[in-house]
Amino acid sequence: MDRPLLNRRLAEFGTTIFAEMSALAVRTGSINLGQGFPDTDGPEEIREAAVRALRDGRGNQYPPGPGIPELRSAVAAHQQRFYGHLGLVHDPDTEVLVTAGATEAIAASLLALLEPGDEVIALEPYYDSYAACIAMAGGTRVPVTLRPNPETGAYALDLDELRDAVTDRTRLILLNTPHNPTGTVLNRDELATIAELAVERDLLVVTDEVYEHLVFEGEHLPLASFPGMRERTVTIGSAGKTFSFTGWKVGWVTATPELVSTVRSAKQFLTYVSAGPFQYAVAEALALPDSYYTALRDDLRTKRDILATGLTEAGFQVFRPSGTYFITTDIRSLGYDDGFAFCRALPERAGVVAIPNAVFYDHRDEGAPFVRFAFCKQEKVLQEAVSRLQLL
Repeated sequence: MDRPLLNRRLAEFGTTIFAEMSALAVRTGSINLGQGFPDTDGPEEIREAAVRALRDGRGNQYPPGPGIPELRSAVAAHQQRFYGHLGLVHDPDTEVLVTAGATEAIAASLLALLEPGDEVIALEPYYDSYAACIAMAGGTRVPVTLRPNPETGAYALDLDELRDAVTDRTRLILLNTPHNPTGTVLNRDELATIAELAVERDLLVVTDEVYEHLVFEGEHLPLASFPGMRERTVTIGSAGKTFSFTGWKVGWVTATPELVSTVRSAKQFLTYVSAGPFQYAVAEALALPDSYYTALRDDLRTKRDILATGLTEAGFQVFRPSGTYFITTDIRSLGYDDGFAFCRALPERAGVVAIPNAVFYDHRDEGAPFVRFAFCKQEKVLQEAVSRLQLL
């Protein structure tokens, strides 16, 4: 057979660095601070809700294509509860679509909204599925790079560079805030400028907001709440990060009826439906009191500070995140400039696994000296990781 077995545009992504590093963690007995999943499960009452649904036979067969009504209503109520004061309200019957996690929501949105050759602007470094999904949709990704500022200890978006990236072929901006992997939380002025640009150039925006409740400094503001954005924004949310059930793969899309219908037209040929019993449990999770969300944020802020302080003491230059699960570090302060080589050697040298940030870049040289650590682990695990990293 002469033809390749995998589309050449997807072949470049291959086996992900996450799988490689997770396997290395197991083989070496290292602490895995690479992939972003918690090492404790979410609330017991929500786990019990899933068990009840299974036992009661709810969701064991195909759930409705858009998602069970209970979850769609819970998503709409959640939006109104946290963002209603910004005027963001959605109809659960026509403006909410349940997906197999945020990853499917991203894929379905891009497959539905792009035509071959359309350009998609994405903030670089970006979550790795963005590039693959743009390629599957036949689009062309146009990275706009967030750059670290050692003086502020944070990553920043150059709004002029963003404007310059828009061409007559630009169809869509793929936005992620709070941002993985840098932990940047775009502020009101930045979001307002992005909104003005989208309206001016008649662009769609797909906005990945799965870390909406994991903001430690600043505030999360949905882009759809800005003037002119309600009718051109597809907002993506997920239960995995907010409730520490990443394996349940329950996400959702909120948008206008026209956009939701369009995204659903692609989603139905991906998973069709998924996670029936878990949908009932997530509907209950979204109704947890404000104290749950506050405790989650405060707990992760403490864990961030434990790891950030430990990494600094170990000699890393640390860019302290304003949100998400992740800390980005510069390894040049340790005498290294190749994140891939550093991460592949780190398990043997210190018994800790991290991820090279270059995997999140089109411009690999931009990300070469940066390494990402996840802090969504138990405090005792982070303390042990910090102790091991002192060996460097």
